[in-house]
Amino acid sequence: MSRKKVVITQSNYIPWKGFFDSIQAVDEFILYDDVQYTKRDWRNRNKIKTPNGEMWLSIPVLVKGKYHQAIKDTKVSEKKWAKKHWQSLKMNYAKAPFFKDYQDEVEDLYLGCEEEYLSLINYRFLKGINRMLGIETPLRFSWDFDLAEGKTERLVDLCKQVGATDYYSGPAAKAYMDESAFEQEGIKVHYWDYSGYPEYDQMHPPFTHSVTVLDLLFNTGKEAPMYMKNFKSIWKKQNV
Repeated sequence: MSRKKVVITQSNYIPWKGFFDSIQAVDEFILYDDVQYTKRDWRNRNKIKTPNGEMWLSIPVLVKGKYHQAIKDTKVSEKKWAKKHWQSLKMNYAKAPFFKDYQDEVEDLYLGCEEEYLSLINYRFLKGINRMLGIETPLRFSWDFDLAEGKTERLVDLCKQVGATDYYSGPAAKAYMDESAFEQEGIKVHYWDYSGYPEYDQMHPPFTHSVTVLDLLFNTGKEAPMYMKNFKSIWKKQNV
């Protein structure tokens, strides 16, 4: 019997390299944006490096009075965010070794973005960065499926609907995950290990791993897969 590996997780805005490592490692990646939007999280923001330290790029969203809204229902509150974020990236990475290699593609992701829902914005950037990294894993939304009731039951049911044999989750989920519910359906649960990433030549030291993957691309170019864990096949393909 062939194995099928799946991740089900909330979408993030221009995530760090570990997020893309998890996309590359599995056969299908489901964006779980039916769940509640959380403030001060990674859904609408991420960090870049600047000469003055790390800086947040945050997409302004409508949250006032919307305490229980889902991520998929969260809308942008200010249309000029994309232009501002692109200017910040240019200002801080224009002198990075490989910035020009990705400049046109990243600029188009920003200045061509007309989406008003956060989920669709995140999807746009995930797809675009996947192309840059050579990732071919399909991305799907949880709302494309009939969802069961119950937190764990819903995840198990999603796995069953896509024929998953292996479910992958972040290490924090280990504290509350009901693994038995998956095991009863013959689905094995795995947890990511985010330790042991190699450092690369990063502008504006000291080095930090917890920034957007764009930092890795701008600083290392086509060698970016060398600094990730699940990209051996892509690295070999690029260097045949």
